[in-house]
Amino acid sequence: MKTVILVRHGKSSWEYSVSDKDRPLLERGIKDVHKVAGKFLSNLIHIDAAYSSLANRALHTAMIFLRTINFPIANFALSNELYDFSGEDVYRFIKGLKNDKDTVIIFGHNEAFTHIANSLGNMYIDNVPTSGLVQIKFDTNDWSAVAKGTTVQTLFPKQLKE
Repeated sequence: MKTVILVRHGKSSWEYSVSDKDRPLLERGIKDVHKVAGKFLSNLIHIDAAYSSLANRALHTAMIFLRTINFPIANFALSNELYDFSGEDVYRFIKGLKNDKDTVIIFGHNEAFTHIANSLGNMYIDNVPTSGLVQIKFDTNDWSAVAKGTTVQTLFPKQLKE
């Protein structure tokens, strides 16, 4: 069995004149990531590896999330392929994962994550919101054979009341 956990970056700011890759998280984005990660922590899911887009907002989301779930940073890597908005590069990234990893978590962007969630999962999701998490399980032991899987859970900030 292979499992991919998609986490869209937290709500980011447009108020600074910086490149898209350098946009920071808003305070609300930081709070929402903490909420989603805290709830996810109660699932006790073992994660083999974590990957993030190079964009500041995705990387910051990953650091908050991974620290909250006590994930070993040695098993974390950045990938330029995850700075993708169509989903094609993310899909290729997932299909190219090494088979010694059964469960991976990926931090990235929309529209890519909504497209991937709907293409690979079995539940229609209109939009993966900022800080949103979608977990999809596949009945295969080979990442290159990943096709339609089962959407195991979604965790969206609006569902998690404080």
